[in-house]
Amino acid sequence: MFIILKELIVRILSLLLSLLSLVNISAPCVPPEKPEYNTEYAHVLVHGLMGWGSYDFYYDAMPYWGMLGGDAVEKLRCAGFECYAASVAPTGSAWDRACELYAQLTGTRVDYGKAHSEKYGHERYGTDYTGRPLMAKEWNAENKINLYGHSFGGVTVRLLAELMQNGSEEERAATAGDSLSELFTGGKGDWIYSITALTAPHNGTSAYESEQWAPMSEDAVRAELEKVYSKLDITVAMFNFFVGMHSDENGAIRPDNAHYDLRIDNAIALNESISTLPDVYYFSYAACATKADENGNHVPTAGEIEPMFYTRSIGIGKNTFVTEAGHVIDEKWLPNDGLVNTYSALAPLNAPQVEYNADNVQKGVWNVMPIFDGDHTAFMGDLLFVRDIVPFFEELFTMINML
Repeated sequence: MFIILKELIVRILSLLLSLLSLVNISAPCVPPEKPEYNTEYAHVLVHGLMGWGSYDFYYDAMPYWGMLGGDAVEKLRCAGFECYAASVAPTGSAWDRACELYAQLTGTRVDYGKAHSEKYGHERYGTDYTGRPLMAKEWNAENKINLYGHSFGGVTVRLLAELMQNGSEEERAATAGDSLSELFTGGKGDWIYSITALTAPHNGTSAYESEQWAPMSEDAVRAELEKVYSKLDITVAMFNFFVGMHSDENGAIRPDNAHYDLRIDNAIALNESISTLPDVYYFSYAACATKADENGNHVPTAGEIEPMFYTRSIGIGKNTFVTEAGHVIDEKWLPNDGLVNTYSALAPLNAPQVEYNADNVQKGVWNVMPIFDGDHTAFMGDLLFVRDIVPFFEELFTMINML
């Protein structure tokens, strides 16, 4: 039923956009004169949870990057940047998504690994991208790439970099001879120039600590927000559907999916297996769409947060607790973008990090950018709101090209 409804919505959107295109014919693309960049490596955008990319047929009808404002990837290409939108499993684990991203970038068949697929009980091989790679150029140490991960895409690109550099000892031990994927051999970390995380739950998010949510009261904050946004709130329904997809008969979350990896304990444990590569530039943008109230809780800022996020944002903004593994989720975790704690999005807790300094951009350390005013979908171009994200990416791409 969900799939049928999704296809119906996509078809309606496609028809509407086609009709609009008859009325509003875009001006022809005239790339500007290029400045003298130090590098011009490709920029690869990787979507987050429940997202989609250019391999998905509905991307043209509703581009993940740009949304109602139009395809940001095409606009960035018109501005002279080599730019691509990857398509990885909407609810897949960080491991599975990293394997899919590698196959798209190299134009090969997805190989989730013999050891991994046997451990989690799914097929070892996936989609074959032979003859239809994501990028125009062959990916190698000479033709490096810049990776940009939105939300769970941030974890995806970090794990890809780890596998490119160090491979997988477990897969090497379990796989004989030529059947081992080149992803698991390691030694290719120098194929990546930079990694940028956009509102990424590096250390998980309390939005997925479902047992922490007490029933919401109709307090003054929520009443005020409902005046602004009406009673539109599909977050809970989406959340329950997503949890149900990955739960066993006892309600426990099964591993090897995004929901499992997004839990705080699991995300922090995963960080222990992901290193910060010494020769790669790292950048991280956290977002915040809340402010403190008189009780010290963080509530959504009216006009800055999509309606679908505000109930969950209130929950994130007032719940402190200790996880099963003993991680203390205290007051510094309360500011959020509607889905991810701002603190979690700054950088992985176990990784070296510094505040971004334009005059001293460092490799092998997370350069933490100023906190972005906006909600979790701001870097997509928002959902019901319309935000022009092209200038942001033009500035970011230019900065990285000038390093």
